Amino acid sequence: MQANETYAKKIEKIRELINNADAVAVGAGAGLSTSAGFTYSGRRFHENFHDFEMKYGFRDMYSGGFYPYPSAEEKWAFWSRYVYINRYTNIPGTAYADLFDIVKNEEYFVITTNVDHCFQKSGFDKKRLFYTQGDYGLFQCSKPCHNKTYDNEEIIKKMYSEQKDMKIPSELIPKCPVCGRPMAMNLRADDTFVEDDGWKKAAASYARFLKRYEDKAVVFLELGVGGNTPVIIKYPFWRMTYANEKAAYITINLGEAVCPDYIAERSVCLEADIGSALKDLRSLPVKKQV
Repeated sequence: MQANETYAKKIEKIRELINNADAVAVGAGAGLSTSAGFTYSGRRFHENFHDFEMKYGFRDMYSGGFYPYPSAEEKWAFWSRYVYINRYTNIPGTAYADLFDIVKNEEYFVITTNVDHCFQKSGFDKKRLFYTQGDYGLFQCSKPCHNKTYDNEEIIKKMYSEQKDMKIPSELIPKCPVCGRPMAMNLRADDTFVEDDGWKKAAASYARFLKRYEDKAVVFLELGVGGNTPVIIKYPFWRMTYANEKAAYITINLGEAVCPDYIAERSVCLEADIGSALKDLRSLPVKKQV
């Protein structure tokens, strides 16, 4: 694509590429959820964590997740709110629903570093999803003493509803059912992250998808992937596009829509709000070539 092509022309080209693709590999980063309304700072942070903000001075949820709280009761008061609003509430915007409508009739697979469950909440097939970095909805042993994760919806909602004065009741502090150590979130922060059976099954499914379409007309659709962990989605998408002359690379990202020169002729780099772009893309007709 030419760098000076208009927004409308790029949207039309993206629709054309998806229409004519044998498969679509979606790679999603934090920018997609931000565009959908899951912001971690500003008004949404202040409305939900004003007491923690006043007491400790941090200005976003991410920073609060790493704060060394003086007690487990206070730590889980913060984390239960964090998980509740980012995992168990409705998605504010339509970005995920629009994306699902765009790819639902395609041979698609999603790899994402997001941990907020928005794909499944929007109708995506669980068997076509690979959450590489974990899930807010899962606990694991903090050691960990065994390779298993645990659904946390019931206990998180209980912590959320019963906390008082920035603390949860002590009896709600989650403990490992095997060794009794404190539980932790199943989020990839260090080498204690548990890759359970579900994680391994999803990784294998993604690998089979890539193998099946490695020499076909694949669209690698990258949405909101920044520079924090490019080795998970961005660099592999570039490499696989380069290796397959039938493949195309698309990135939609406000401020970070770039690609290397060696795949530029088979790429569309759209500098735009992801939610707005997906809405416009969804409005264009689906016309599969036979």
